[in-house]
Amino acid sequence: MTDTRREEKNFSEKPSLLTYGGSMERDLHQRDRVGVQDFVLLEDFQNEQAFIENLRKRFRENLIYTYIGQVLVSVNPYKWLPIYDTSTIEYYERRNFFEAPPHIFALADTAYRALTKENRDQCILISGESGSGKTEASKKVLEFIAAATGHKKQVEAVNVKLIGSNPVLEAFGNAKTNRNDNSSRFGKYMDIQFDFQVSLFN
Repeated sequence: MTDTRREEKNFSEKPSLLTYGGSMERDLHQRDRVGVQDFVLLEDFQNEQAFIENLRKRFRENLIYTYIGQVLVSVNPYKWLPIYDTSTIEYYERRNFFEAPPHIFALADTAYRALTKENRDQCILISGESGSGKTEASKKVLEFIAAATGHKKQVEAVNVKLIGSNPVLEAFGNAKTNRNDNSSRFGKYMDIQFDFQVSLFN
């Protein structure tokens, strides 16, 4: 099943926002400073120290996302970054996964397009230690889906439920860790359902 409204974008167009990563990463002279956007491109990709150093380089340049193939690694910046606005969403919509710098929106778009084109259920697994930004990542996926489907109001309702469920769930058990005195001991499962016209309905 395909959605005729969702056509591939012209990949020659340049994003207005991606001083965040795009133009910088395309400049080979900057690679030593900002690292590589996909860990499989590291010369010594099996070296843990090289892995960490690449993350460190990118984090210093506010490049919080890095790929390992089709896996997205994110580092919580603990500050606001201007990489989630409307122009960013529009840039990543209908764009092939590796045609743009790593981003949570690229992952969300790939899942949504696979759903519409292949008519197969999709799953995005978000994992990490306490305080790593899992809930925020979930919110960004919902934000992208809302824009892509045109059902902002309905998706926002899901988002409110996601955030509102935290106090209730955390009442069932937490534990102290090295990074967080109130670390949750549970996972969250969120199911977004679409009808045969790929319109969000639940």
